[in-house]
Amino acid sequence: MLPHPTLDQLRALRLDGMAEAFLELQAQDATAELSHPEWLGLLVDREIASRNTRRFQTRMRAAKLRHIGAAIEDVDFRTPRRLDRALFQQLATGRWIADARNLMITGPCGVGKTWLACALGQRACRDNLTVIYQRLPRLFADLDLAHGDGRFPRLFRSLVKADLLILDDWGPDRLTASQRRDLMEIVEDRHDRGSILITSQLPVAAWHDVIGEPTFADAILDRLVHNAHRLELDGPSLRRSSDAIEDIDEAPQA
Repeated sequence: MLPHPTLDQLRALRLDGMAEAFLELQAQDATAELSHPEWLGLLVDREIASRNTRRFQTRMRAAKLRHIGAAIEDVDFRTPRRLDRALFQQLATGRWIADARNLMITGPCGVGKTWLACALGQRACRDNLTVIYQRLPRLFADLDLAHGDGRFPRLFRSLVKADLLILDDWGPDRLTASQRRDLMEIVEDRHDRGSILITSQLPVAAWHDVIGEPTFADAILDRLVHNAHRLELDGPSLRRSSDAIEDIDEAPQA
């Protein structure tokens, strides 16, 4: 089949989804019965779907989720970890992000805190929201370096502008003075503007001691916790179950 001039024009205009649909429709005899508006509608639908897919892929690359395959549809509610099904399904709608509320996921190692956080992050990307995932120990190291090499303003802007900021692996080490200041600035700038999701093996009641300095601790926790949802998990490690659907490896990344 000779290339159609329209195909070249669609590609020149970067309408790749429409170009793919144009090729497929040309190859199908049944489409000869379609009207011009029906043809055009199919081409436009494919272009919209193609663009949405590309935008989602871009958001996922920027998010850098630890578990890129985590999805809310794959959450296993059968596992014995006290996951509040009604609350999680409410969180899966994304309304809490639209309302700039926070989420705290706590529980022992191995119950899937990071996986659940990434599943909610992936859903946010599907909802056309910007997401950033950071392990707190690594983030603090990056912020410390950024103060010295001039990258801090750019890094700080990226952290406060995202619709959802996922801070994984809070505690147990006490924060240093510079870490407290940086966290305070991030929390303050995001307060009532963007959502923060924190995972931790420690209960929220122990976070005050992790922050260390009472004045900072009161201010940070007031902004983090007062409007936050909480998923408090408990139970044996899911790593011991060969039947678990989720890949819940929560060991620190290298």
